[in-house]
Amino acid sequence: MILVVGGAGYIGSHLVKDLVKKEEVIVLDNLSTGHIEAIDKDALFVQGDLGDPKVLDSIFMHYPIQAVMHFGANSLIGESVINPQKYYLNNVSSTLTLLEAMLKHQVKNFIFSSTAATYGIPKVRLIDESIDTHPINPYGKSKLIIEQILEDYAKAYDFHYVVLRYFNAAGAYETAEIGESHHPETHLIPLVLHHLAGEKDKISIFGADYNTPDGTCIRDYIHVSDLADAHILALEVLMNKSVKTATYNVGNGIGYSVREIVQMCEAITGRTAKVEITERRTGDPACLVASSEKIYKDLGWRAKRNLEQLIESAWTWHLNQKY
Repeated sequence: MILVVGGAGYIGSHLVKDLVKKEEVIVLDNLSTGHIEAIDKDALFVQGDLGDPKVLDSIFMHYPIQAVMHFGANSLIGESVINPQKYYLNNVSSTLTLLEAMLKHQVKNFIFSSTAATYGIPKVRLIDESIDTHPINPYGKSKLIIEQILEDYAKAYDFHYVVLRYFNAAGAYETAEIGESHHPETHLIPLVLHHLAGEKDKISIFGADYNTPDGTCIRDYIHVSDLADAHILALEVLMNKSVKTATYNVGNGIGYSVREIVQMCEAITGRTAKVEITERRTGDPACLVASSEKIYKDLGWRAKRNLEQLIESAWTWHLNQKY
């Protein structure tokens, strides 16, 4: 049985929907940002906090947990700057409580959702796992702290883990049963689609004077179902012990500018966006694109879905959104 912490959230719920086809799954989520409607009916659900030792002890005592997949972090960069305490309490302190419970109950397989924010503002165009990590906000710092803790746990406790550093997750499940629904929404693709659906007056582009071909920021967008595939492969190699510790980027390896995203959304919806150019956001790198060669070499993973498929799935979900 696999424990998925944060399995009611956007990425976690997509993972659960695929994982229940292969494993018994129990979801732990406090529903602070997740949606109970997004949890697959074939998964067991416990409402509770990952920082609550009593809830964790109960789960590990009553269920034969073999591995833990952790999606239960706070993840808004701007909020982390305004309220760093929230991020260090949940993303670091509560995660330590989870790790403590795992060691107590002899569960030593862990998959950790990390982020490209650990790299900060890289000086290279294509980011691989060997470059230095210099996070510039509390969110990225909180994730990197856990990565460093996992290194120490592996050495001290024979603890096995895979860290997956996401780039820009987007899109929705192929059946449109679940998709991206944040409150507030801060991600580019759903914001553009909200606007094109008539729910927002305009779309803002933060800076059009970057050193990129069209002046707007370039990012690597990865379909959420491709991310789910990466997690399942990571789980398999941990369980069969072919990998003990590893850190992987998970991205498409292709960068798209903000303007290109808007144009693709317009093409798919057949609607025209009203765009406003505003000031740059502090700390926004001009370009963040992943090299995912390491995860391809080790696990055989590559993104299967292109940007058009990603946006089409997001638009279908948006038109049929249930939560």
